[in-house]
Amino acid sequence: MHVMVTGAAGMIGRKLAERLGQEGALAGAAITVLTLSDIVAPPVPAGFAGAVSRVTADLAAAGVAERLISARPEVVFHGAGVVSAEAEMDLEKGYHANLDGTRMLLEAVREVGGGYRPKVVFTSSCAVFGAPFPDVIPDDFHLTPLTSYGTQKAMCELMLADYSRRGFLDGVGLRLPAVCVRPGPPNKAASGFFSAIIREPLAGRDTVLPVSEDVLHTHASPRATVGFLIHAAGLSRDVLGPRINITMPGVCCTVGEQIEALRRVAGDAAVARIRRAPDPLVERIVAGWPHRFDAARARALGFVAESSFDEIVRIHVEDDLGGRLPA
Repeated sequence: MHVMVTGAAGMIGRKLAERLGQEGALAGAAITVLTLSDIVAPPVPAGFAGAVSRVTADLAAAGVAERLISARPEVVFHGAGVVSAEAEMDLEKGYHANLDGTRMLLEAVREVGGGYRPKVVFTSSCAVFGAPFPDVIPDDFHLTPLTSYGTQKAMCELMLADYSRRGFLDGVGLRLPAVCVRPGPPNKAASGFFSAIIREPLAGRDTVLPVSEDVLHTHASPRATVGFLIHAAGLSRDVLGPRINITMPGVCCTVGEQIEALRRVAGDAAVARIRRAPDPLVERIVAGWPHRFDAARARALGFVAESSFDEIVRIHVEDDLGGRLPA
């Protein structure tokens, strides 16, 4: 099986490639070729026995998607794009990376024709929903995004569903909650503080909390997120039906509850490294996001997330800190 990952240099793309390389199989089939694409060179997963092709290019640039798809990968994990605050602050960049890149990819698949119909797993976002919200967002809640990022993701969801309906590909879109705790340096996501208030104190560094502690959100770890993507690749169209864009499960809690989970895992000294500094832009963006999801359909389809935020903190310690808390 030939598997392709776009956005493979990003945190989720990198962890997905590592997992695919370790397991060497997907949906019961051995992976023989792994194509990794991003605007910077993606790392090669250690221990993978098959062939690895790395493509360093802008997916939305002319000819790039056609070149990638010409090898006819059976499964495409499409995660390339820019994050929420970056898409909000730079309109042209957001539409270029998030919408144009997806359109180029799907068009390249369509143009191959000849019965080629790959599985395309798209990383969408719960930012496709917009206020006013009920207490719990049901699976069939309307798409009325209040940010450019959410708008771009919603447009891609519709295109994915239409190309699947027409038989050009077999698509599934995953509306991810906040992925937390993200390792590595901070990115430009408006949701970045959800990870920073855990990651930085655990690394012995001070960090800033730009919103109130009563902000409520839903989270899933990078480990669970990679699990979502891999599980989605094995779902048939008969199981999914025509509603191929699905809201993923997660742990719903307030920022204050996140901080208390950090305290239980790492103690008062870690919590003392969090400084409050309100940021109006981040507060405005976060205020337009949904908070709690029913996600009954995802759970019925076998998607599994964590059961507590304490578990999410411990997963970060296990997966990214070598299982040890800093002194």
